[in-house]
Amino acid sequence: MVQRHIAALLISVCALLLFHHEVHAAILLDRVVAVVNKEVITWSELYRIMESEASEQVKALTDEERSKVFKNNEAAFLEKLVDMKLQIQEAGRLGLQVREEEVKEAIENIKKKYQMTDAVLEESLKKEGLTFEEYRKRLSDQILISQGINHQIRNKVVITDEQVNKYMESHQMNLAGEEEFRLRQIFIRKPKDDSRRKELEEKGAMIVQRLKGGEDFAALAWEYSEDPSAKIGSDLGYVKKSYMAKEFINVLSVMKIGDVSIPFWTDQGLHIIKLEDRVSAKSTEEQKETVRKQLEEEAFLEKYKSYMKGLRENARIEIRL
Repeated sequence: MVQRHIAALLISVCALLLFHHEVHAAILLDRVVAVVNKEVITWSELYRIMESEASEQVKALTDEERSKVFKNNEAAFLEKLVDMKLQIQEAGRLGLQVREEEVKEAIENIKKKYQMTDAVLEESLKKEGLTFEEYRKRLSDQILISQGINHQIRNKVVITDEQVNKYMESHQMNLAGEEEFRLRQIFIRKPKDDSRRKELEEKGAMIVQRLKGGEDFAALAWEYSEDPSAKIGSDLGYVKKSYMAKEFINVLSVMKIGDVSIPFWTDQGLHIIKLEDRVSAKSTEEQKETVRKQLEEEAFLEKYKSYMKGLRENARIEIRL
């Protein structure tokens, strides 16, 4: 009987020790890594954010490799999380709130954009290690941060017509607008001896045949092109129509984005071009609107940096990584 009592007591003591060990391990695992004013950020919260925002390449790594990537980036992610906490706290101080309808609308828009059913969305969240409630909370936080930014910064950014005109004048922008083409080129210099002309035309036809067979334009440019662009993937960048020889314009007039031209001659030599993109001519008003949006974005970013600096300076932030 005594032996049974002793055995039972030992089992109880072991169980108690095991319980304390597990609790202690959990506390260590979920330690506080930062304090933002009176709100804490835990290690597990930080790592859940890192896991959910990891790229597909990082997710494809082994557990050990992924842990190394996370370890190397945890300080940067923690700073990002601190900024989020500060913005959420500031939005709360301003009395801003997110309505249930706004969260529902955001979820419906996401489902519509990615053509997802409720089941597909929940399965996707499961793979990310998120519950549906955690996902709703994150969306709500994002909406609240956006409300705060709009209230404190974006709604206060005003760009005048005078600023737009001054920018366009200082950058010598063509108010008439002009069509531009992004091109890649394989170029073979014009031979001094016209007897080699047919030989080069045959080489050009062979290159086009290889391109049609699926070979890479940049690789063939590296192999055959005598243009300096061959060393940078054969990319000529965006070229204005007014800068082009008439032969280029004639060829481009019948090409669609993605097309490769037949070989054609100019005074310089034999050309094969690929049309990567075409930017239509813009009216003066369209250009002004583009410039206005650019200036608004630049002004916003400047004000946002100042806004975050102010939030940090007035906050009590303690990093414990």
